[in-house]
Amino acid sequence: MTPFLDALSLLLVYSAIAVYAAGFIAYTLDLARRTAPRPTSAPAKERVLAGPATMPPAPPGATEPTTEPAPGRSKAIRVGYALTVLGWVLHVAATVLRGIAAERVPWANMFEFSLTGTALIIGTFLAVSIRGRLAFLGTAVLGLTVLLLGVATVSFYVPVVPLMPALQSGWLVIHVLVALLATAFFGLAFLVSITYLLKSRRHPEQTTRLQRLLEATPSAEDLDRLAYRLTIVGFILWTFTLIAGAIWAGRAWGRFWGWDVKEVWTFIIWVLYAAYLHAMATRGWHGRRAAGLCITGFAAVLFNFGVVNVFFTGLHSYSGL
Repeated sequence: MTPFLDALSLLLVYSAIAVYAAGFIAYTLDLARRTAPRPTSAPAKERVLAGPATMPPAPPGATEPTTEPAPGRSKAIRVGYALTVLGWVLHVAATVLRGIAAERVPWANMFEFSLTGTALIIGTFLAVSIRGRLAFLGTAVLGLTVLLLGVATVSFYVPVVPLMPALQSGWLVIHVLVALLATAFFGLAFLVSITYLLKSRRHPEQTTRLQRLLEATPSAEDLDRLAYRLTIVGFILWTFTLIAGAIWAGRAWGRFWGWDVKEVWTFIIWVLYAAYLHAMATRGWHGRRAAGLCITGFAAVLFNFGVVNVFFTGLHSYSGL
């Protein structure tokens, strides 16, 4: 039964990747529509109204006023959002089946970390989109998810195996889940910060299409605030991750901190984001410098996940590879 459920879970993962890719295309089509050349206004013609009142002819060179559609979600965005929801349902189903097959929570190795982590990124994106319009991030979020999930499926997949003794604890549920949630918020803040840098970069060599694309995103100030708010949530969760990890280490190994390479990098990430929030709150580091620090923080998160877990040995060598 376990091999069957594992195979079914993997099939759902491939299905989710395909649906996410279709959603990526839909969001990309919306971006293409936004960057398409705008129709020029036609010259006004002399208009004569029936009846006693006659409108005077328009002055030479005048143009007819154009009425643009009210801002809202285009059909491509609605299709992209629907496909994202469908892909997420398949994604969550794959994650749940993996957990049922393993008879434990599905985040005990690199493949399962990636599976659950990307599901949380999409879930966070969908949840935040309910309150605010994040369609401009749809292409980036789905593109990043397809890339990470595809790499994990090809490079990190391992069959279901029992937990090693050190992981057989209730703290596995708390510590790792909170860390993955923090990573999801950090990932969204990272994408928003990149958008901010593009938005604030005003140089003559920018193409007209890029300018129109950036005009479709929120203002630079709104992007700056959104990245800050997302990072605050992620930082609170990451702080809890450090505390929970220390408590778990005390119970598993008899010490709360041992300068293991994974512990060190987790602390480095905490310091980077603490510096970002401190600089934003007290030093007025709004703008490009703050966005750069936010991007640096997420680069450290990716290094911690993709390099430290795979290439460094230590007490936290749980990649399963």
